[in-house]
Amino acid sequence: MTEIRQESGNWLSRRLRRLTADPNELDAEALLSDVRKTAGCEPVSQCHRGKVVTVTGRLKSVVHLPEGSVPTLEAELYDGSGSVILVWLGRRQIAGIEPGRTLTARGRIAENQGRGVIYNPWYELSPA
Repeated sequence: MTEIRQESGNWLSRRLRRLTADPNELDAEALLSDVRKTAGCEPVSQCHRGKVVTVTGRLKSVVHLPEGSVPTLEAELYDGSGSVILVWLGRRQIAGIEPGRTLTARGRIAENQGRGVIYNPWYELSPA
């Protein structure tokens, strides 16, 4: 009988949390849950400079640098624990790389202006 009460208590507390929690916090938890489910991926917050990593998450922003400079495409990948910047040199645009898309990227983490960066990452887009 106590097991039933504990299960219903857990259910009720989960429901109350979903109703009262910040939507951004719930989204971050869902993204981080996806990271844990994806084989071989690790949270961005645990990635260190110089290490080859596989990360997965949602693109928060995509920036195309102006015409006058070297062609560069930058995208911010957020996984619920933190963000990493993905940079493709020599590209102004890549089909499917757009805000809101989910993707998995792999490469060596570098640091630029205090932020984690992966240059020319291998990537795989998740279905839209």
